[in-house]
Amino acid sequence: MSLDIVTFGCRLNIAESEVIRREAAAAGVDNAVVVNTCAVTSEAVKQARQSIRRIKRERPDARIVVTGCAAQAEAATFTAMPEVDRVLGNEEKLSARAWVGEARVAVGDIMAAKTLTAHGVDHIDGHTRAFVQVQNGCDHRCTFCIIPFGRGNSRSLPIDDVVAQARRLTGNGYREIVLTGVDITSYRDGELKLGALVKRLLRDVPEIARLRLSSIDSVEADADLLDAIASEPRLMPHLHLSLQAGDDMILKRMKRRHTRSQAIAFCDQVRRLRPDVVFGADIIAGFPTETEDMFARSLDLVEDCRLTQLHVFPFSPRPGTPAARMPQLDRGVIKERAQRLRDAGDAALRRYLDSQIGRQRQVLTERGGIGRTEQFTAVRLSAPVAPGAILDLTIMAHDGRQLIAA
Repeated sequence: MSLDIVTFGCRLNIAESEVIRREAAAAGVDNAVVVNTCAVTSEAVKQARQSIRRIKRERPDARIVVTGCAAQAEAATFTAMPEVDRVLGNEEKLSARAWVGEARVAVGDIMAAKTLTAHGVDHIDGHTRAFVQVQNGCDHRCTFCIIPFGRGNSRSLPIDDVVAQARRLTGNGYREIVLTGVDITSYRDGELKLGALVKRLLRDVPEIARLRLSSIDSVEADADLLDAIASEPRLMPHLHLSLQAGDDMILKRMKRRHTRSQAIAFCDQVRRLRPDVVFGADIIAGFPTETEDMFARSLDLVEDCRLTQLHVFPFSPRPGTPAARMPQLDRGVIKERAQRLRDAGDAALRRYLDSQIGRQRQVLTERGGIGRTEQFTAVRLSAPVAPGAILDLTIMAHDGRQLIAA
């Protein structure tokens, strides 16, 4: 049986691709390529379309099934492609019935999804760390974001189901569990929030050597989560923040729920609780109406929050979003500002890497001769090591992008 999956985008898509692999294989899908798409930017959709055309050239006899956020939000775009045999929505891709069926287009109303079903998997193909979905969807409507239309409203997995999945994966040898979702700080199981989930996992699954969080929204961090950050050494000291901008007017036009001062205060508070913590962040360059002074405040946020790992997104209008109807900036200006942000991020990363030379770090080994520290910093290993080991290593140098261990 030949079934290949091409996955774009986030850790949640990676986790869901394992469910797709199982359900499609069980349905007897053969000689097929599934493209699990991302819709976070126009560029992500463009890359998916390019990939589909390339796959068809390389495997003209294979059936191509397109799913994921871009397929959900822009089903007509992919239905119109002659290379595409089927288009499945984000709910349908996880359903055995959809893979047995033959309808060319099966994309339901994602906003009708009210619950999250546990889809236990045994492994995450090609990954040393295991991704566990705890939440899906988003109740917020940031003006630049199309993702709620690809994922629906927020819904969470019961804590018992998350614990069972973590036990299953650690039982299969995974040392690090990564909690993932669209907006994991909106996690709710009754009155219990993300912090309670973290504490329960660390208590009930002692086999978890390292627990990591995917991107969080700092304004939703609850007291239990902050307490866990301060007191649980197995909760990794690395937080990736959905900041998006550093200017209050731009944040308001984005419909973000935090201010600049709140973002800085959160980083300061967490750093007091956990001095070895590092922060990454998503920041958009060139949002509509952004002046040079407004952009400067985003640039300054790299220093003010002491960020070390930036994901920079040049703004691109997503059809159907309010930001697409706002006064747009010149593409050249957007590109130049994105580069300045990347340069600031590179400089901040280099300063952090400098500070690590001579330190002892626990490194989880991955494929390809690299590993990750507790702070998620990449480390180049001096000798091949099987993936999945946690080693105490001395940091000897760096190359500007990753650490080099003895």
